[in-house]
Amino acid sequence: MKKSIGISPNIETLFGTRDENLRLLEDGLNIKINLRSNGIELEGAARDVSRAEQVFADYESLQRAGQSFNNGDLNSMLRVLVADANTTLRGLAEAGRQRSFGRRSVQPKSVNQRRYIEAIEKHDMVFGIGPAGTGKTYLAVAMAISALLAKRVNRIILARPAVEAGERLGFLPGTLQDKIDPYLRPLYDALYDMLDPEKVDRYLEKNVIEIAPIAFMRGRTLNDSFVILDEAQNTTSEQMKMFVTRLGFNSKAVITGDITQIDLPNARRSGLLEAADVLGKVEGLAFVQFDETDVVRHHLVQRIIRAYDEHKARASEQQTLLLSEGKTSDAKSIDPAVSANAKAAATAVGSGDQTVSGDARG
Repeated sequence: MKKSIGISPNIETLFGTRDENLRLLEDGLNIKINLRSNGIELEGAARDVSRAEQVFADYESLQRAGQSFNNGDLNSMLRVLVADANTTLRGLAEAGRQRSFGRRSVQPKSVNQRRYIEAIEKHDMVFGIGPAGTGKTYLAVAMAISALLAKRVNRIILARPAVEAGERLGFLPGTLQDKIDPYLRPLYDALYDMLDPEKVDRYLEKNVIEIAPIAFMRGRTLNDSFVILDEAQNTTSEQMKMFVTRLGFNSKAVITGDITQIDLPNARRSGLLEAADVLGKVEGLAFVQFDETDVVRHHLVQRIIRAYDEHKARASEQQTLLLSEGKTSDAKSIDPAVSANAKAAATAVGSGDQTVSGDARG
């Protein structure tokens, strides 16, 4: 099917740098987009052409309404759109306008990121589990800031376990705040990225935003709060149970972690893994799983994560194969005569047991 549509003013801004957005639409919707002197020609299956036509119509409508797209937001929305047939460009843009993230415009860059944001809006407790670079912490902080600015909560509490990534840093100098700051730096980075530094400092000074290690959460009840537990894979079972039972009235909790980067000492089981088993069917909370396709860092990060996953799968297969071969060789190495003697001895012992048992009853 071929369909021609007219060229509206400034429609070229939809095309993206070096027409990257057009190529994204072509690959994602399985269509061809040809630019003509008097319009744009769409070619493909009727359903796919209709979706592409809707994208152009939505973009024109959003432009007339004064919508502007910054920092690759349009490309991110188109990626979500081609991955989910139930979304529209207008719907994604209007959902973004409904949330205030301070000075930063935040748009989900994958279907799982969109599900994550929607889950945080709908549920009081959400677990975001997946590899590094998928936006788990950043989006959670963005949603916390949105709730604070909209006055849906009175404060934000950010917590992390104070566990080194496979290193022993020893005793750190300074005050208690100085000691825990290195562990909580990623949370500070997200805050300063979305809010003016002066506002962040003022919120921290007044405890509107509180950052603390999880060890200091025991005994507290957190009302009217948006609570985030980052790096939850490094919590123990006791710490996780303690944290998820802190939730008070009119509060939300988001727990994020990467189960492939557990740094707990002495091979202790991660509290995040246990929570996934124990709380998986509890009503009122949600689990969102991310994978390497959701990585929004450098494109190499996706490939690196995929390579590690493939290596782990190969190692597991080799270990299983070696174990099965070892059992087979052990079975073959047993001497038939020894096996027969062992069977006879076992029979004799069994007969003796029966005789003793009978004598005892007598």
